[in-house]
Amino acid sequence: MTNTISQIDVFTILYPVAGYFKFFENAAGRPLGRPAVLVRITSDDGTTGWGECVPSPRWSYETIDTVISTIRLYLAPELLGRDPHDVDGCHQIMHRTIAPSFSIGQPICKAGLDLALFDLTGKLRQQTAAQRWGRHDQSSIRLSWTLNPRTPAELEDSVASAHARGYRDFNIKIAPDPAADLAVIRRVRQLAPTATIWVDANGGYDVADALAVAPRLADLGVAFFEQPVAANRLSGFAELTRQVALPIIMDEGVLSVIELAEFHRLGLLNGLAVKVARVGGLTEARRQIEYLEQHGLIFLGSGLTDPDVALAGSAALFSAYGLQHAAALNGPQYISTSVLKSPLTVQQAELPAPTGPGLGIEIDEVQLARLALT
Repeated sequence: MTNTISQIDVFTILYPVAGYFKFFENAAGRPLGRPAVLVRITSDDGTTGWGECVPSPRWSYETIDTVISTIRLYLAPELLGRDPHDVDGCHQIMHRTIAPSFSIGQPICKAGLDLALFDLTGKLRQQTAAQRWGRHDQSSIRLSWTLNPRTPAELEDSVASAHARGYRDFNIKIAPDPAADLAVIRRVRQLAPTATIWVDANGGYDVADALAVAPRLADLGVAFFEQPVAANRLSGFAELTRQVALPIIMDEGVLSVIELAEFHRLGLLNGLAVKVARVGGLTEARRQIEYLEQHGLIFLGSGLTDPDVALAGSAALFSAYGLQHAAALNGPQYISTSVLKSPLTVQQAELPAPTGPGLGIEIDEVQLARLALT
């Protein structure tokens, strides 16, 4: 019997955060924390699937308000009555309803719906993520620790906190000041001589500074240089890749496998930081990982400080596809509260993959009400 989507609900919540992270600085009229929108899709037989949208307006153009209005007014009405198992058809409807610009339109919003569809259909089929994909390369993923210190004391404290919790790899937010960045990395290398260090400029360097700093980063043992220049500086990516000082990893500039393949053909990258919550969900992220595998490119795992529901999706995908490098999934570093009945638990920097059907999670509705953003 074919199932149909009977209801789509959204819930706005605010996760308390601990520690400083530049993308969660207080915005006017908003309390400090990690805001998110939970999405619940209900099938005609009463089965529910949950997803999560994690907009970050200091990083992208999507906000809590745009996510809510887009789902309620545009996407939900088009998806009601549809077969949730027809994932490609549901994505076609979403992309027709909210058109692309350069690539996928409002991907962070659509990711929540994709995750909820995956969770719902996994429960209906009684299949785990690994069973659904026919992949079970690993049962957990290793996490890296995010460093974005404002002072030397903050740096020392953060590295000490990482070591106390069993973390041994670091991703460091850098740019726009090369001298200050090199000083931070030099000190991290002293404090963690054997650590794998991955730097992320979030497009914050100009091309000249990125070219000048890349060899010096390599001298300090940095493994990967993520998003060194802005996403639209494609000639800069070409220069940096030809320089061969460090592997150049794209992030913000890639939303679909279409531009991933195009940028690869143009010689603009050596790999990709895959973010499930940024690229429209598991469906598109999985396509990207398979392209990276097929072409021998570097596969890194990352996120948008994903809380529990979005984090479960990333953990399921990255473990199933055998992620070899520590993932920059820093939700557990900053967020201590969960809406799950059985919260995801990191032990010695290892995050286990969910094992239940769908996303392998259950929502605690009492906790959901406590975290509601009014």
